[in-house]
Amino acid sequence: MDYETMQLEIDDGVATITIERKDSPANALNARMAEELLDAGIRCGAPDVRAVLVTGRGRMFCGGGDLAEMDAAEDKHAHLTRMATLLHAGLSRLAHIDAPVIMALNGTAGGGGFSLALSGDYVIASDKAKFVSAYTSSGLTPDGSSTYYLAKHVGLLRAKELMFTNRVLTAEEARDWGIVNRVVPADDLLPEATAMARRMAQGPTKAYGGVKRLLDTAFSAGLESQMDKETRSIADMMRSEDGPAGIAAFLAKKEPTFEGR
Repeated sequence: MDYETMQLEIDDGVATITIERKDSPANALNARMAEELLDAGIRCGAPDVRAVLVTGRGRMFCGGGDLAEMDAAEDKHAHLTRMATLLHAGLSRLAHIDAPVIMALNGTAGGGGFSLALSGDYVIASDKAKFVSAYTSSGLTPDGSSTYYLAKHVGLLRAKELMFTNRVLTAEEARDWGIVNRVVPADDLLPEATAMARRMAQGPTKAYGGVKRLLDTAFSAGLESQMDKETRSIADMMRSEDGPAGIAAFLAKKEPTFEGR
């Protein structure tokens, strides 16, 4: 697929998705972007991808859904159904790959961009970034997985506050609320995020994938069910190359070399 709303580059195990709509200063999420995100999510599932970095170019990371496109659609219900279905399929792909997904937020994350930011496994933000749910200000309900992730990050009452009031959080507030891991100066964002992605790309990719799947059910599975998942997961690591290699390196007091297999 030829991308129109983003770029995808894969280099040395790191897939970098850069959102950039030259016709939209807000990098608004339209149907084409949702389709391209699905394609990128599929490509990021390749065995040679061991970390994914998602960022934006310009003043905003992603300001939310393209309301003008929604308004212009002849069948608005069908348009939103298709767009959300594609978006959710792409986010699901990224959630279920072994590779960690790092969000590097260069600017405002609003609406769909806010949802996309919440879906990351590690989130680093520019000190200029801002966060706002924004959906209800346009008479809409949230999509893009934010109702799944937000309450897990900040608690139910704070999630309702953000979605009812559309309160804008600064990068520092987002960090304090548990939405962001780190806040860095704007000029340091990409170097810091890239360094983290490259570090994770050298790690035990299968183990990272196991962590993602285990934590995905941390709030929904019962104790015994969760421990059974842990048993199966840690045992499965011994069928990978990295599990035995990591143990051997530890016992030999050497730094492990992980191949992601």
